[in-house]
Amino acid sequence: EKYILLVNPKLSYCFSLCYHHMSEILDKIGWASAVAQGLQKPITSALKMQNSEHILYLLTDRTGGLKKHGLVIGLLKMGWKNLYLFDKAGKCVQKNTLCVLDFYVHESMQRQGCGNILFEHMLQDMNVKAHQLAIDKPSQKFLCFLNKHYGLNQIVPQNFFESM
Repeated sequence: EKYILLVNPKLSYCFSLCYHHMSEILDKIGWASAVAQGLQKPITSALKMQNSEHILYLLTDRTGGLKKHGLVIGLLKMGWKNLYLFDKAGKCVQKNTLCVLDFYVHESMQRQGCGNILFEHMLQDMNVKAHQLAIDKPSQKFLCFLNKHYGLNQIVPQNFFESM
């Protein structure tokens, strides 16, 4: 059985009661996400969640794991960011945008619909459409996911230039 757990540390009484256990889970899944994306450090951790307004959706298997106490098999972190975005014509606009900040499903659970369950739940919960979201440096896997499930295949890349 798979369930979605919404984690908002600012509002979650459970998070404060079982912080040590929750932080261990968040740190482990955050590292797994970072490794899968080839990152040097995790985007998601308990400390980063505690000090943010971000919302974290966790997909759990309540009967999974060695002791059958349950497993976290996926995460989806969302947040609002004030971004400068380029439209298809190259015009730059400033916009407070809902962003996909981290998205990960454990490798053993991929290609079984888990990512779609997680993403669909978030879309319904936040009352948004997939094309309305900004995504920071999406992986090729994530782009394929968006194309397969939402027909999104024409991204508008954002170019950032370093000063010389």
